[in-house]
Amino acid sequence: MTRLVEPAEMRVEQRGRGNTARRIHHLLPPDAEAGRLILVEVFTPGGNWSSYPPHKHDTEDQPRESYLEELYYYRFARPEGFAFQRIYTADRSLDEALTPMDGDVVLVPKGYHPVGMPAGYDGYYLNVMAGPTRLWHFTMDPDHAWLMDWDPSKPR
Repeated sequence: MTRLVEPAEMRVEQRGRGNTARRIHHLLPPDAEAGRLILVEVFTPGGNWSSYPPHKHDTEDQPRESYLEELYYYRFARPEGFAFQRIYTADRSLDEALTPMDGDVVLVPKGYHPVGMPAGYDGYYLNVMAGPTRLWHFTMDPDHAWLMDWDPSKPR
């Protein structure tokens, strides 16, 4: 199904505070009429973190967690910009550190996946998620859950 999402329809959220502050544009949130996609744009100032604290959504276990495949498409205010993204599982059978640059796409096959923007490089990513239930329920990495500074229960 093709449809136009007008700017006035888009929810904008300020998420986090301090070094975890970022702005989220909900292009196609879970409550919007759609097939399988959830789309958000994330604008993260240089020196800040997003997709943070580390979380995962690779298991269908409602209402605790949704299985959502995920892609990140990166852009930067300066074309030489880059991000740091770590993708890891609890048992560390997957543990990769990546440095995506302007125009790169990163697939998150499973696991936790925080993103950091180096100081001086404001970053953007289009976050594309798809799953069987179109719900964004996630599990925090218990080692870092104490860093949670926004309410995931508020409608997005």
